[in-house]
Amino acid sequence: MEMAEENKAASATLPQVIKAVFWSFLGIRRRAEYEKDAVRLKPVQVIAAGIIGAMVLVLSLVMLVRFILS
Repeated sequence: MEMAEENKAASATLPQVIKAVFWSFLGIRRRAEYEKDAVRLKPVQVIAAGIIGAMVLVLSLVMLVRFILS
């Protein structure tokens, strides 16, 4: 039972996932932060946040180009 509780406590929160993906997009990561993220982030969380982050980035760029060209 204790092992299951530790796994739940070690899971990353949504803001932690977003922060990790954001810094990864920029390519700036401290080794200590990377090691913490490697332990607490689940691959599904990272993939989902990465896809959403990529969509937000692309949509932002499209909107910026449309604004500039108008």
